Formats: sequence, C-alpha cells, structure tokens
Amino acid sequence: MLAAWTARRGKAGDAMNIGYASKTLGLPEGRMRSLVMRNASDERLAEAIGANLSALEAVVRYCGANGIRLFRIGSDVIPFGSSPANRLDWAHAFGERLAAIGELAAENRVRLSMHPGQYTVLNSPDDDVVRRAVADLAYHAAFLDALGTGAEAKVVLHVGGAYGDKKTALRRFVARCRELDAGVRRRLVVENDDRLFTAEDALAASGACGIPMVFDVLHHRLNHDPGGRGELELLDAAARTWGPQDGPQKVHYAQQAPGRRHGSHTDTIGLDGFLAFAASLEGRAPDVMLEVKDKNASALKCLNVLDEHGTAAALERAWATCKYSVLERDQAAYQQVRNLLKDKDAYPVQEFYRLVDGALALPPTRGGGRNAAQHVWGYVSGLATARERASFARLMERYELGQAGLGAVKRRLEKLAARYGQGYLLHSYYFDL
Repeated sequence: MLAAWTARRGKAGDAMNIGYASKTLGLPEGRMRSLVMRNASDERLAEAIGANLSALEAVVRYCGANGIRLFRIGSDVIPFGSSPANRLDWAHAFGERLAAIGELAAENRVRLSMHPGQYTVLNSPDDDVVRRAVADLAYHAAFLDALGTGAEAKVVLHVGGAYGDKKTALRRFVARCRELDAGVRRRLVVENDDRLFTAEDALAASGACGIPMVFDVLHHRLNHDPGGRGELELLDAAARTWGPQDGPQKVHYAQQAPGRRHGSHTDTIGLDGFLAFAASLEGRAPDVMLEVKDKNASALKCLNVLDEHGTAAALERAWATCKYSVLERDQAAYQQVRNLLKDKDAYPVQEFYRLVDGALALPPTRGGGRNAAQHVWGYVSGLATARERASFARLMERYELGQAGLGAVKRRLEKLAARYGQGYLLHSYYFDL
C-alpha cells in the first residue's frame, strides 16, 4: 500500500494533504460503539467490533469522497484491544473485513494512523505501566498490520513524563523504544509535547531510536527552547527523519483555545491563523493532521480555503452541513450567507467562513433554536404520524416555556430524521453542534 504515498514526498509546490482525528460530524453511520468492562463478553465484544469496523469503513468512504487524505483511527475501534478483558482473536475473526478496509483506504488515498492515550507511557519508572504501554503499542501496530497498511501508517507517541529528571527520562524512553519488537518500531513516531519535551528533545529521541518525528506546531509554540531554532528550521529537521518507507512528513496543527487551559484545542480552526501557518511553509507540503473539536468540519474548511480552483458548489455543500446551526445562533449571518451564495460564478470562500465561524462561536438563542427546529421539522412533518406530530408540538411548547432544552428537541428530530430516511439532515452538523 505504500505506493499510494511514495509518489508525493511533501516537496515545495505539492498540494497539502489535510486530515482529522477520530470522530466525524454529520456521519451517524461513522459513530463508534463502546463497552464498559463488566459487559465485555465475547459476544458483545464481537458485536461492537463488527459495528466499529462498519463505522470505520463509512469514515474512509467519507474521507475519500471529500478529498480528506488523512484520518486518525480511535484507539477503541477494538474495545479493550490491549486488555486481558478482550480474549477474542479479532485479527483472525475479522481478518477479511480488516483487509478490505485497508484496501479501501489505499484506493481512496486515505492515510491512516493511531495515537494511544495519555496512559501509554513508555518511559515510566513503574515496570507495570511500561508493560501495559508495550502491550498497547503492540495492539495499535497489530491493528494497522491487520488492515494491510504499509509503514506510512503510523502510531504517534509522546516521550512521556520527566519524573524529576528529564535527561534520564529521555534516555529511558530511548532504551525502551529500542527494545520494542521491530514490527511495532516501524510504526512508531515520536511527538513533541506542550509542557515537557520540546521539538529538540523529540528530535534527539527520534535520532537515537531511528524513528520519525511528528512536529506539533501548537506544542512547539507553547513549549520551546528560548533562543533555539525557529519553527521552520525544526519542521525541516523533522522532515529529514522521515525515510522513503515512512511516507510524507506528518505535522500536527492546532490552535490554543482562548481562556482555556494550556494546550486546549479550539472548537474550530481559525481562518487567519491557519492561512498564516500555510503561508509560513513557503511551499512545503507536509501531511497536516488537524487537532480540533469540530474535526472534519475544519478539515473541509482548510481544504476549501486553500483550493485555488474552488467552486460555488463546494460552498453550497459546506453550507448544507451547517446552515441550521448558523440559523439557531445568528439569523442575520444566516441571511448574509444566503445572499453571498447567490452568485454561482463566485468563490467567496474566506467571507463565507468568516460569517459561518462568527455565527457558530455564539450560543443558540431560544428564538433561533425554535426557528431552526421548525425548519428541520419541515422535512419530516409530512411523514410523521399524528401521534408524532402531537408529541413534537408538546415538546416545542415545553421548549418555549423553558421546561425542555434544545438538546431534547434535537434528539427527537434526529430520531425522526433517521426513522424517515432524511439523509440531508443526518449528514448535516445540526445534531452534533
């Protein structure tokens, strides 16, 4: 499968590939199932895995159809994948389906990756923590192996904790990394973090371990050596750690959420910040993984604003996903966007997203929530039974009186949209934002 990526090495002048992690807005068929450990019987695990593989297939198809070339798979795609609670030989039981999803990803040029959580700490001084970390990394590598992906599909890992002695902790990470099975190590990439280990530290670990480094832009801006190398120099240094077998260089891009804790990601990717970042690359085209709360919505936004040949139809598709979310927050912005899109020969992409982002930054109003809900209700009202119509009318009365929340209204509308096959609504962000 590496052939799908070897033709593009992230050189100046190439198009930038953009992706997102885990959850997909407006794609109910892409939702993953989870289990609590006490319910993790073999039968329920098999059901959840089957459902999650169907969801992953839907996401890969979605990414391919929308020009999104990177996707990070959630670690829970196989519930309790590295835990003794999962006794299933899932790689064998679901082997054909896994291979088919991997082939689908290759056909759609969707580069897959995974990122274990905060408890997978390879450099811990606690041997039990390390044992679990090694098992977790083996699980992630095994899942990507089962998909049939090449070494371009990576498992991202932070160095870990400092434990009062950062230099020793870094050396411990290197030693443990070198002890990993070769099949795991070929998947592994190390990332700089926002508090302890800088890009220079991650580069040192990368060189000592013989694995690539993922340069995280936000983490570097929050945690760097004063007077050290600049962002572009470090990005280029990281690029040199990616060999031909590893695929194009990967970079993580996020923005700091104002007023939130250090390292918190924004709800959406801000246009000005992203355009400044893209310009700063001076023609370089690494694969960029967005880390942001609105996931694919930001990925599509960034792709659209970079598209020099974008069309009004692309903006119409974007508008279809978010118009009711805008309407429930800012009716004036809703009307401005409608007017903006009347010219079918224009591509006012930046103005479009500034209006949309400005509206989505606001909370829904009661009147706006009612207005948007009534618009959405219009798609199903003619299909609903008399009992459903009466029930919805009572719910809206309670909402108007402040006795029911907007969430309850949306949940009711989502159930009705699913019952009556209203894909236009289900594939919007209205039920997710």
